[in-house]
Amino acid sequence: MQNLKVALVQTDLYWQDRAANLAMLEEKIWPLQGKVDLIVLPEMFPTGFSMEAEKLAEPMNFTTTKWLKQMAAQSKAVVTGSVIVKEGKEFFNRLLWVTPEGEVLHYDKRHLFRMANEDDHYSMGKGNQVFELKGWKILPQVCYDLRFPVWSRNISDGEGNMDYDMVFYIASWPAARESAWDILLKARAVENLCYSIGVNRVGEDGNGITYSGHSAAYDFKGGTLAFSEKVEEELIVELDAERLMEYRQKFPAWKDADHFKML
Repeated sequence: MQNLKVALVQTDLYWQDRAANLAMLEEKIWPLQGKVDLIVLPEMFPTGFSMEAEKLAEPMNFTTTKWLKQMAAQSKAVVTGSVIVKEGKEFFNRLLWVTPEGEVLHYDKRHLFRMANEDDHYSMGKGNQVFELKGWKILPQVCYDLRFPVWSRNISDGEGNMDYDMVFYIASWPAARESAWDILLKARAVENLCYSIGVNRVGEDGNGITYSGHSAAYDFKGGTLAFSEKVEEELIVELDAERLMEYRQKFPAWKDADHFKML
């Protein structure tokens, strides 16, 4: 593993306007060229968090996927964020992971936010994915997934090798519940002996819901590496691989973890 440089793009979004959002985000990504290994965008970054799936969805390998490929190639970094995707008759809140070489991987949001009726419009993801970058194993998650720690539990093979080294959450997490976001992001880092990153949006959406950002990066002890409140900005954080591995050896809580399997 080498150290990993990550950009957290905290931004407002134009409501249900893909062209405007992609143009705006291109301006934010361009200065990051060659500076980071991974660029993380918020949940449903082309449209805002909308339940109008039929109106806003696009198939895989269409406009936004092609745009992500272009951004990844230009920035020489993996670019990731979620998009409304249609497959057959189903709609997914799908996180896309796009490499500079043009590879496209994905994770479908598992926990759909019933308080906004997301479960009435989108299909549930069927399993977790772990992506690899510079020797790091990285677990992607989306917004409401944060409230369900069993879904992201980091399991050891008994020799200290764990399922993942960093977990990140992309979100449209309302300001009204920002304290829960802060607490849970830090908890995921501590309980899983990993780095934890969250990228949330700011501003107000077309439903009048406000977002206060609080994008952040925490280390394996819960220490704050980066934090941003309310403003649009790009945070850059470097994750130290050696410190993570040393801590797992010095504080091997993984040896005492409960063993279970997801059904």
